[in-house]
Amino acid sequence: MRIHLSRLFAPFAAAALVLFSLAGCSHYQLGTNSRVKFDTLYIAPVGNSAALPQAQAVVTTQLRETFLRDGRVILVNTPEDADAILKVDLSNYSRNTAVSRRDDTGLARKFDVTLRARVTLLDNKEGGKPIFTDRRLEAVRQLYTDDGQQLQAEYQLLPLLAETLAEKVRGSVLDTW
Repeated sequence: MRIHLSRLFAPFAAAALVLFSLAGCSHYQLGTNSRVKFDTLYIAPVGNSAALPQAQAVVTTQLRETFLRDGRVILVNTPEDADAILKVDLSNYSRNTAVSRRDDTGLARKFDVTLRARVTLLDNKEGGKPIFTDRRLEAVRQLYTDDGQQLQAEYQLLPLLAETLAEKVRGSVLDTW
C-alpha cells in the first residue's frame, strides 16, 4: 500500500499551525503594562469651586469606582496609609448652545456641557512632594432638551460627566506621563 505524502503532511501542518498560534499569544498581556510609582492611593473628597450643586459626592464616587475597576492601585481610606494623594477640584461648569430651533433661535435644543477640573497628585512617601499640580482636565457631554426640561436633563447628565472626567483623571494619574 502506498501512503500518500499529503496524508502525512496534513497532521504535521495542523500541529505546526497550533504551536505557532499559541506561541504568538504567549507574550500577550491583558490590560496595560505601565507601572506606577505608588501602590496605594488616597482620593481626597472632591472640591467644588464651580459651585455645581451635589457634584462633589457624584464625582468622588465615580473617581473611586474608576480606580477600583482599573486595579493597578489599592485605594485607602486615610492619607496616612497612602503612597500618593489625589486631589481634584471642580473649577468650572458651563453649557454652550449647540443646536437651536429654526423657528426660534432663543430656544436651544442641544447643549455642549463642560465640566472642568484641576487635578493634583502628591507623593506621600516623599513628604507630599508634587508629582504634578493643577493639571487641567475637562469632560464634555451633549445635553438634549425638550419642552423646557433643561434642569432635569442637566441633573441626569451629571453622573455621565463625572464618569467621563473620572476616566480622564485615571488616565492622567496612572498612565505614562
